[in-house]
Parts: sequence; C-alpha cells; structure tokens
Amino acid sequence: MLFILLKALHLVSIIIWVGGMFFAHFFLRPAAQNLQPPERVQLMHEVLRRFFAAVTVIVVLVLATGVGMIGSIHSMAAQAGSKFNMPLSWMVMSALGLVMMAVFGHLRFALFKRLDTAVKAKDWKAGGAALASIRQWVALNLALGLVIVIVLRVPLP
Repeated sequence: MLFILLKALHLVSIIIWVGGMFFAHFFLRPAAQNLQPPERVQLMHEVLRRFFAAVTVIVVLVLATGVGMIGSIHSMAAQAGSKFNMPLSWMVMSALGLVMMAVFGHLRFALFKRLDTAVKAKDWKAGGAALASIRQWVALNLALGLVIVIVLRVPLP
C-alpha cells in the first residue's frame, strides 16, 4: 500500500513538472513573444517565479518518493529472504532524474536570479538574455524528462 501511494505521488509530481515545462516552452513562451519586452519579461518572471516555487517542492517530493519506493522494494525483498537488484532502467531513470534536479537547481538559483535582478532594475535587455538562457536549460530538462517518461517508462511491445 505504501508503495502505491509513493508511486502515485511520484507520478503526479513528474506530470506537473514535465507538463509545466512543455506548456511554458511550446505555448506560453511563443504567445508571450507578441508582447513588448517590458511586458514579456515581467510576465515570464511572474510565471517562472510561481512555477519554480512549485517545482522546488516537486523536486523534494520526486526525490523522497523515488528513494521511498526503492527502499520499500528493498525492504519487501529482505522480508522475503531475497536480495533486491535494482533494474538497469531504474538506475538510468534515477541518474537522469538527478541530472534534471541539478539542472533545475541551476535554473532556479542562478538563471532565475539573473532574471529577477534584471526585472528589479527594469533592464529588459538583460531580462531577455536571462530568459533565453532559461529557455535553453528548460529545453534540456524537458528532453530529459521526456526520455525518462517515453523510453524508460512506456512498455514496448
């Protein structure tokens, strides 16, 4: 039962994280391009501020539930007198997930800080440059998230 709850929370967290990146990258950003630089940079700053706050919590949930699921399986195997050998796909998924978390840390604590500084100074050119960097790193994280979901979690015939 614990494993099912951990997995549900893990999956919902990942859906929100990857889905939010997909929405922002393919729908919000292109639509915001029609705005003048001050409005575009301020809009994206507010959206990213809220999204990054949520993803900060999500990253903790994904990490905790992932470790919890692995621990739960390990515990069940030990109770059955068996040894748990983590599947290769789980190891790859875990490694890519940790890379995604590191990329998010860079986005949140370095690049978003640059955007925040630019918005406070009303330096729209610097804000645009920060958004361009954020877009590239979000694209990388989105690609990693989609690899995890599609390649590692979708059963192939």
